[in-house]
Amino acid sequence: MKRIKVFDTTLRDGEQSPGCSMNLSEKLDMARQLDALGVDVIEAGFAIVSPEDSKSVEAIAKTVQNCAVASLARCAKGDIDAAWNALKEAKHPRIHLFIATSEIHMEYKLRMTREQVLESIRESVSYAKSLCDDIEFSTEDGSRSDREFLAECCSVAVEAGATVLNIPDTVGYCTPEEMYDLFRYLKEHVRGVENVDLSAHCHDDLGMAVANTLACIRAGATQVECTVNGIGERAGNASLEEIVMALHTRAGFYGAETGVHTQQIYKTSKLLSSITGVPIPPSKAIVGANAFAHESGIHQHGVLANAQTYEIMKASDIGIPKSTMVLGKHSGKHALRERLEDMGYEVSDEQLNVIFTRFKKLADKKKTITSSDLEALVLNRGQKDAGGWQLLSHVVNVGEGIPNTAYVKMSRDGQEVEEVAIGTGPLDASFKAINRITQMDVGLESFSLNAVTDGEDAIGEAVVKVHYGSGLYTGTGISTDIIESSIRAYVNGINKIAAVERQKGEQAS
Repeated sequence: MKRIKVFDTTLRDGEQSPGCSMNLSEKLDMARQLDALGVDVIEAGFAIVSPEDSKSVEAIAKTVQNCAVASLARCAKGDIDAAWNALKEAKHPRIHLFIATSEIHMEYKLRMTREQVLESIRESVSYAKSLCDDIEFSTEDGSRSDREFLAECCSVAVEAGATVLNIPDTVGYCTPEEMYDLFRYLKEHVRGVENVDLSAHCHDDLGMAVANTLACIRAGATQVECTVNGIGERAGNASLEEIVMALHTRAGFYGAETGVHTQQIYKTSKLLSSITGVPIPPSKAIVGANAFAHESGIHQHGVLANAQTYEIMKASDIGIPKSTMVLGKHSGKHALRERLEDMGYEVSDEQLNVIFTRFKKLADKKKTITSSDLEALVLNRGQKDAGGWQLLSHVVNVGEGIPNTAYVKMSRDGQEVEEVAIGTGPLDASFKAINRITQMDVGLESFSLNAVTDGEDAIGEAVVKVHYGSGLYTGTGISTDIIESSIRAYVNGINKIAAVERQKGEQAS
């Protein structure tokens, strides 16, 4: 079986998806989970972009224990220095260089000739190699580049010390047949290609990113670049879980495997959804709610007789927890920890205390607590605002012909504040009261509500996107009370704003 390396760019390319930005704490949580998932490389960010990006790359580089950590850099000395300074304490650092190689990009974006691009590749890769042993070189818009010139660019990069050559389908233009042919051509025409990894990075503009990536593997690619849930700019990137499970399920066809621990896939997918506030579509391959659901009578009969009649994978293969184990308000910490461990969540004593407190509060509202309920408690980001504003209590008054009013009581640093406001509805009134308490002019950009679990006492997850100044922030909150979950989501968003403002103040001073 050919071993395919998995290069995860959720924290760099994926985070560029509109509304999917993450703070440092969230990036670290995601990086730890990607490390547990077993990817080979985590692209932690683009260090030169901002001090925050550099700080994130550095923190991830220090935290990750098993896989390589990469930072993106243009073919420019300043970019390379910024990347190396952020990466140098990583156990396995990688500098990821890129430059455009298509005619349209060279003429209109770079304003460089072919000779200038080749010289930039030679100088930049050589300089990066003097700092770091592991150098990846990417040809931006490679799939639309002249093949002969593309092969020469790759050859120059290998001669200068590149250890990985990445060929992106940057705008998602190609078909699987074209990507297969391109990689076969490069395998035959790039000097020294047998000594490096050949990587594919496909975007999903035409819905073919995963198919294109799999075609590249058949043509000889030894590394794939992808994101969890397929997030990324425009229509997104090739989906990690779809590539991995395609190779896992059709191993006989592809003759290839990855080192990914597939039972960590569902947990990773849900964590990202919780962090970004972007729900997983029910029909999403592999991790969607309907991926292992059967409604048709014919299908149900077949599955009951033999699951393989309509299921080519087992839900347990990707770590979907069983919902048969039930806990209640009389359950203790030991039972809770045991159930969480069965679900794949290892928590510290401190984390268990926090989760147990939330568990008890939920158990007072629900008769039984299922695995899905526990998963929501563990993953939800809106409950983790230590040091920020905390919701203490709220009362809303709504009805036909009377003003919609909200009373909200919150605390921060031991100080309690309460306010009352009138609005066009219960949430508008509540959000206005919160703005008064925090003395922040925050606006609501969008709001959504999803049922995390089933039944009349289901947990509702609220996701808000709020704007403050020029920034857009995502907040999430959960509760069996949809008004409460919405208020918690709004408070979570405000705490994220406050954290960013504090960072700006610290940098200014």
